[in-house]
Amino acid sequence: MSATIKVRKGLDIKLVGEAVKEITEIFPRTFASKPINFIGVFPKVLIQEGDEVQAGTPLYYDKYREEILFTAPVSGKVKEIRRGAKRVLLEIVIEAGETREYVDFGQGDPGNLSKEQVTEKMLKSGVWPVLRQRPYSIIANPKDDPKAIIISAFDTHPLAPDYNFLVEGESSAFQAGIDALRKLTSGNVHLNVPDRQDTSAVYLNAKGVQINRFSGPHPTGNVSTQISKLDPLNRGEVIWYLRPQEVLTIGRLFITGKYDAAKIYALAGPGVKKPSYFKSLAGACIVEMVKDNITEGKKRFISGNVLTGKKIIKEGYVDFYDSQVTVVPEGDYYEFIGWALPGLNKFSFSHQFFSWLWPKKKYNLDTNLHGGERAFVMTGKFEQVFPFDIYPMQLVKAIMIEDIDQMENLGIYEIDDEDFALCEFIDTSKTEIQTIVRDGLDLMRKEMM
Repeated sequence: MSATIKVRKGLDIKLVGEAVKEITEIFPRTFASKPINFIGVFPKVLIQEGDEVQAGTPLYYDKYREEILFTAPVSGKVKEIRRGAKRVLLEIVIEAGETREYVDFGQGDPGNLSKEQVTEKMLKSGVWPVLRQRPYSIIANPKDDPKAIIISAFDTHPLAPDYNFLVEGESSAFQAGIDALRKLTSGNVHLNVPDRQDTSAVYLNAKGVQINRFSGPHPTGNVSTQISKLDPLNRGEVIWYLRPQEVLTIGRLFITGKYDAAKIYALAGPGVKKPSYFKSLAGACIVEMVKDNITEGKKRFISGNVLTGKKIIKEGYVDFYDSQVTVVPEGDYYEFIGWALPGLNKFSFSHQFFSWLWPKKKYNLDTNLHGGERAFVMTGKFEQVFPFDIYPMQLVKAIMIEDIDQMENLGIYEIDDEDFALCEFIDTSKTEIQTIVRDGLDLMRKEMM
């Protein structure tokens, strides 16, 4: 059984700096595990600075779900435990050793294991956090039986990596990952792929999944969009989700018995001289990726994409769930009567500038907001880029006044903060809508605990 779905509402933002399909393997001196990447996790540290660790050694666990461990992606020495305000644990930095050593969790064919055995191996190895749930986008609860598991095998964010390219030659690990996922749900495992001719054979030959083809503009690649079209969420229901490289991590665990955190990153954006792909490990420092590869001028380094990514420093580390690093020019300048100019090189959703006459044009955009925050007004534009049967403006306002009943009635369980990134991008009020939505989701999660 399969489905072919076309999403009509949305917006593709075409930027210069797409990664060329060439892979360079790098091994930075340091890697980091960042608890702040995991929503709702209260970390309890298990190691100290100076401790020697192997790949798979537990670093910390969740205070409220002690079975969920977070393990080292690389072997070496714990260089630093960094804390922020109120001693919040920001990241654990590991200085990689000259040789790679792994904790052995034992090989096993997931097809011959029970759900409990699969779950236990994933928990002990630290692989379990690759599984997240909707609603709330928190780490999946191993005690739940999700009504479905979604593997989203494409990304429609600006300059997103090509997931076909990332899984080339990985059929065995991908299938082993699927076999493990099938043991974790009594429902379907959905493999959602782009509806185009070059879809990878790794996906099309996968067994034990329902393959669904999607087409349409961003946010078609968002998990919420796919869930809304395949199996909408109701109160009390959960769906788990993950991306292809995370399926590979699960598969390698069962094939090798090791936590292999190998990952391919796309380095892209207008600020990169030679955008391409880099193979490293989860939590890699970006210093080796960007070395001698950044154009002149002040730049912003982003873990993730320009719509939903997080700003990091040049010596920073890629977030756990990201497969992309984007570099864009900083927009710290003012423009005299910019609104009155033709704006041929400016992206315009509202057709204010004449650039809309060239729909296939790629833009060299920066971080300039072109104005400050102002009154939050109704424009009717959000609905044009928001492909859900939800009133986006009304939901955001219900969140702002913390009206829990109204939030629930307006469909907050069906969405995530990333689903409002386009609304934020085209918003003439310059409101940080994603932050508002995340606050609303956190409020609902606490109310339902």
